[in-house]
Amino acid sequence: MGFFDGFTLTRVTVPGGTIRLRHASRHGGSGPPLLLLHGNPQSHVNWHRVAPALAERFTVICPDLRGYGESFKPPATPDHAPYAKREMANDMVALMEQLGHRSFRLAGHDRGGRVAHRLALDHPDRVERLAVLDIIPTLEHFERANMEFALGYYHWFWFAQPHPFPETLINAAPDAWFHAHTSRSPRPSDLFSSEALADYLAGARRPENIMGMCEDYRAAATIDLVHDRESRAAGVKIACPTLALWGSKGRIGAWYDAPAIWRQYCAADVTAAAIDCGHYIPEEAPDATIHHFLRFFA
Repeated sequence: MGFFDGFTLTRVTVPGGTIRLRHASRHGGSGPPLLLLHGNPQSHVNWHRVAPALAERFTVICPDLRGYGESFKPPATPDHAPYAKREMANDMVALMEQLGHRSFRLAGHDRGGRVAHRLALDHPDRVERLAVLDIIPTLEHFERANMEFALGYYHWFWFAQPHPFPETLINAAPDAWFHAHTSRSPRPSDLFSSEALADYLAGARRPENIMGMCEDYRAAATIDLVHDRESRAAGVKIACPTLALWGSKGRIGAWYDAPAIWRQYCAADVTAAAIDCGHYIPEEAPDATIHHFLRFFA
C-alpha cells in the first residue's frame, strides 16, 4: 500500500493545544478504534507501513504526541510537568473523546509505549487491550541502571540535562544528530522511507521540537518516576490484556526478561514475543507487526 493510503491528515484541538493526526477506516468508521502512539525522535509517520493494513479491520488513529511532529509544544518548565506521561496520556484521552471513542485498543512504540502504559494505569476504563513495543517500564529501566544501560541509553541522560544545553548542541547539526541517533541500534541503512525521513528531519530541524523531546526525557527522569512509584505503592497495575513485543536484534531482549517484567505490572494476561528486527519495529518488520496486532487486537 502507498504512504498512508486512504488516511485523512487533520488536526484536533484538545485542552492543551492542537494535535496533528491521521485516521482511517475501511468500514466507514465502524471498525473498533485502534490508537497508535509513536516513538522518539519520530512522529505518527512511523506507523505508515502498518496503518493501511490495520485500517482494513480497525478505525486507526495515528497522532503526534505533544512535543513531537506538528502537535503543540508547551514551553520548558523547571518541573517538566507539561511533559509528564500523565499529561500526554490525558491528551490522547481527550483526542479520542473528540473523535467519538470513549474506549479503544492502544499500541505504543518507544516513548509512545510509555505514554500508553501511563494511560492504561490512569484510565483503565478506556483501554480495552494494550500493546507495548520495545520497552520495559521506565521505572524498571532506571532502577536496574548499570554501566551497560548508561552507555547504551546515554541519550536518556543527555536529553535530561538542564534546558537548553542539549538543545543547543542538537540544533547546531540536527540532520547529523538525527542520523547518528537513529543508528545506535542495528537497522537497515535504508530503513526510513523518503516520505517518513522527510517528516522526521523536518521535526529535527525545528528547535521547538528538540525542546519538546528533551522535556519528555527530563520528565521521564523526574515527575514520571514520582507517578510510577505512587502507582506501584498503591498496587495499581495494567488491567487489560497486554501484548509486549521487542526486536531480537535490539537491547530489550538482550538485557531483560521482558515478559517477566511486564507480568509484574499487569493484572491481566500478558502475551510476549520477539520480532526479528532492531528497535524500529513498525518500520523494520511491518508484516510481523501487522500479524501480531491482528491476532491480539481482533
